[in-house]
Amino acid sequence: MLRIFIVAFLFAGITFKAGAQQLAFPGAQGFGRFATGGRGGTVVHVVNLNDSGPGSFRDAVSQPGRTIVFDVSGVIRISDKVLVAPRITIAGQTAPGSGITIYGNGVSFSDSTIVRYIRFRGSINMSKGTCTVIADHLRDIIFDHVSITWGRWDNLHIKQSKNVTLQYCLIAEGIDPQRFGALLEVPVDVTIYRSLFTGNQSRNPKAKARIEFINNVIYNWGKSGFVGGHSSADHFQDLAGNYFIAGPSSTPDFLSMFTATDHVYHKGNYADLNKDGKLNGRMVTDADFRKEKATLLAEPTLLAKSKTPVIPAAEACKIVLKEAGAAMVRDAVDQRIVGYYKSMGKRGQIFKTEADAGGQPEIKAKFSAPKDTDHDGIPDRWEVRHKLNANDSTDGNVISDSGYTHLENYINSLIK
Repeated sequence: MLRIFIVAFLFAGITFKAGAQQLAFPGAQGFGRFATGGRGGTVVHVVNLNDSGPGSFRDAVSQPGRTIVFDVSGVIRISDKVLVAPRITIAGQTAPGSGITIYGNGVSFSDSTIVRYIRFRGSINMSKGTCTVIADHLRDIIFDHVSITWGRWDNLHIKQSKNVTLQYCLIAEGIDPQRFGALLEVPVDVTIYRSLFTGNQSRNPKAKARIEFINNVIYNWGKSGFVGGHSSADHFQDLAGNYFIAGPSSTPDFLSMFTATDHVYHKGNYADLNKDGKLNGRMVTDADFRKEKATLLAEPTLLAKSKTPVIPAAEACKIVLKEAGAAMVRDAVDQRIVGYYKSMGKRGQIFKTEADAGGQPEIKAKFSAPKDTDHDGIPDRWEVRHKLNANDSTDGNVISDSGYTHLENYINSLIK
């Protein structure tokens, strides 16, 4: 029987370098970039694709202060929502083969969490109000290269949270009854960066928020693209270097439902509405936002504070095409979705159910984790190469010269 290997580390004597805050990982951007995840805690190996029980993903994320590594790849079919405890790192990049897909219901997150290279997919079998990913009432979380699809209300829901980043993510194909992308209900200090919203009827996202929206692509929206807060409360939205690209399902309404309480700073955004298969859009203007009744700002609310870099929108399109979602190894679903975007207006559809979209394909499970004698999450060969002890379960938690633990150095090294 496969067993779960949990390695408890000793906290005594561990000191973090003084000075600037440590990034969640090299390349982390935005307001969630300092999330600590499971740094300094325990390591849990996911060793099967079961919905629950020893060795499962659900069990692994059930306790705080953990780094989750995967000894298996494939589809984990969940019947009920998974609740992720605080201070968790989910290192999806450690999964062999085609990576990990969590399919069938929602996943709810907590404070101080790092989530990388994993796919979360809902299902028409969920209750109709269910979102695929929920990040409500928390502080400090970063999603990096994460695919979020097939939510029944919204794919993504963020409510009253602070210091949130989504970078290089794929938020796509919301299904019945709403088929919406993301609802941001009054979170503050939210960064959405170099991500792809596609195949959603609306809410790409709906930004009742203090948010910076930087170098993203919104493709093949249905009724509307980026939606303002549209409420009596004040909201602040910085939009810079984004590209709105209409697809077969799209109306001309790439912006929608702003009011005077939406305080918008915008710069370098483009809209391509001709559906001709080429990237040849025009600059988004003040008039586009004034038509929607937004209040325009001469200076950004958040950009100077977060220092998130902004590149030209056309350049961002190329990066998003290459990197959005769990892109180390894209599965057939993500390849299809990104293929629609690659058509630049010619292909794409808004689906009612995941079955209409082709469903969740079977992926042959792969159990080929490298040998890890002390079960500290670091393969023996990496430990030997870096002068660690493959029989010492505590050395992975030692802080290295980089400011990360040796375990973090290993899981970060997997990103090419």
